[in-house]
Amino acid sequence: MQPRTRPRTTLWIGLTASLALLLLACLLSLFVGSGQIAPGIVWQALWSPERLIDHSTIRDVRIPRTVLAVLVGAALGVSGALAQAVTRNPLGDPGILGVNAGAGLAIALGVAILGVTSIDQYLWIGFLGALIAAVMVYAIAARAPGGITPVRLTLVGVALSAVFLGASQSLALLRPHVFDQMRFWGAGSLADRPPGTVGTILPFIAVALVVGVLCARSLNALALGDDVARSVGVHVGTLRVVVVVVVTVLCGAATAAAGPISFIGLMVPHAVRFLTGPDQRWILIFSLILAPVLLLAADILGRVVVIPAELQAGIMTAFIGAPVLIVLVRRAGRRSL
Repeated sequence: MQPRTRPRTTLWIGLTASLALLLLACLLSLFVGSGQIAPGIVWQALWSPERLIDHSTIRDVRIPRTVLAVLVGAALGVSGALAQAVTRNPLGDPGILGVNAGAGLAIALGVAILGVTSIDQYLWIGFLGALIAAVMVYAIAARAPGGITPVRLTLVGVALSAVFLGASQSLALLRPHVFDQMRFWGAGSLADRPPGTVGTILPFIAVALVVGVLCARSLNALALGDDVARSVGVHVGTLRVVVVVVVTVLCGAATAAAGPISFIGLMVPHAVRFLTGPDQRWILIFSLILAPVLLLAADILGRVVVIPAELQAGIMTAFIGAPVLIVLVRRAGRRSL
């Protein structure tokens, strides 16, 4: 099932430009920071490193931070596109399935009750919370008359997200030491991540991204309705389960590594759709590339707007994303979603 898309030449030009933007954002992330390091020293640190403090800053701080931003951005962008596709809601994001809030609550409980501190523990607890939230959403939606529908998934996910978020905030107020330990993580931060963070989340995100992209053709059929999808051989129930699992893994890994970061999964796929049209194959590929660009841009701006301090990337994505999303919604309102 291949919906109409923009001319192939336009798409390939857009893809090339998107890759160029990603490369530029990665370079800026290496060269720009709250600490002033001359471009020549940055270049030397990349190609001829020595035992210098500035070289260590580039190789041990900025490079892992940049790679983490690419991984987390790709995970959030693709999970947002998948959530929008499976719920047939172009303004949806992973939050509507409850997985972000579920992962956040699980990690908050882990810190408060179990005293977890390492990324390895965060990751598995985040996965568990995201999985439990996804199963709860799916199970509650399935109990309604008529079974699971995109609207029911959305309503149940939003309701449970509010409950999980309220529980996390209540826990932070009741246990101040939990709030102190999670303050920067809770704002969504790429800075000061524990060593090994990238290596821990990379296998999970890489496998989930591949599986998610492979679902694109079936999601194109699902966009035309469950009956049409079944008529062309798509196992609708299996597809929804697979997509929910992929979204759970992507959001669980991203949230465990960087905390809850908003707007990326919501805004990027919606913006991409203006360029690509409705074809999920292109939407997923462009989201995979452009979501890291947005997260890197937010992180770079956060480093320089309040020098010598920094603003967390999660705060900056809200500042950047909200106005852009309003413009997109207004444009969509003049046509149709």
